[in-house]
Amino acid sequence: MNNVSEISVFFLSGLNETRHHRLALFFLSLLCYCIIILVNVSLILIIILDNSLHEPMYIMLCAFCMNGLYGTAGFYPKFLWDLLSPVHIISYSGCLFQALVIYSFAGSDLSILAVMAYDRYLAICRPLEYNSVMSKQKAVKLLCFSWLISFCIVGTNIFLTFRLKLCSPFLSRLFCVNWSIVALACFPAETAVNNIVAFITIIIYVFYALFIIWSYMYLIKTCVNSLEKRAKFMQTCVPHLVSLLTFAVTVLFDLMTIRFSSTALPQFFQNFVAIEFLVIPPILNPFIYGFKLTKIRIKLLGVVTCKIK
Repeated sequence: MNNVSEISVFFLSGLNETRHHRLALFFLSLLCYCIIILVNVSLILIIILDNSLHEPMYIMLCAFCMNGLYGTAGFYPKFLWDLLSPVHIISYSGCLFQALVIYSFAGSDLSILAVMAYDRYLAICRPLEYNSVMSKQKAVKLLCFSWLISFCIVGTNIFLTFRLKLCSPFLSRLFCVNWSIVALACFPAETAVNNIVAFITIIIYVFYALFIIWSYMYLIKTCVNSLEKRAKFMQTCVPHLVSLLTFAVTVLFDLMTIRFSSTALPQFFQNFVAIEFLVIPPILNPFIYGFKLTKIRIKLLGVVTCKIK
């Protein structure tokens, strides 16, 4: 057990410069979290309760929203508690668990977007084969596989971090990040395996991203000369592209801040960049799909109309 860290808690210093605005941040964050729960749960219930929406595309959307709830649950409750607490600490095991949840959520988001891209490729480029290749059961299997792969990839990184001996309990973050924990290792030579696995992880997700880009380039090429396919692309693929761009921008900003963080940057700016992917995509995605997809929009308008009456 000599390799196991003797540190029992971590001190999170990301909120140190916001002590005069914590009450306002608390209510703003609570409102944001309530909106995330409301819009995602609403979309999930609409898809589950309506049999006409039990199609692969909507099942994938349902999984997308579920993943958003899963990831934000790993951040907001602890963050809200810290905003009301004078001391910002988290247990060692709790820190590793939070890192596992948040980054398996991010990985699953990209994996689900890859499955969605494959589904749209089949629907638009190979419509005659779609029903035989993509069934509800296959969609569920692909989604479960996506979650499992992301969980295993991130879990491997977390396990390798657990074996390190750490020399400092201070994290200059709002929440636990695996790379920030690895940076606290007493013996940098021991982190070689962590760095190799982290590099392999990045390659895997870059491959996902390249697959998505290739799929949509092929889709655009296929739809250029067909008015019907263009209309289908605009209705069903544009929300996916917006979700992908939102996810890519927010995650890249966070990764750049981790890798190239500078003390010259204001703490508030660093905090905002760090939590972008936990704020913008979980709120924006349900609205994008709710307004853009005709069936979802009709169901939402029907629910709102009934409530008003």
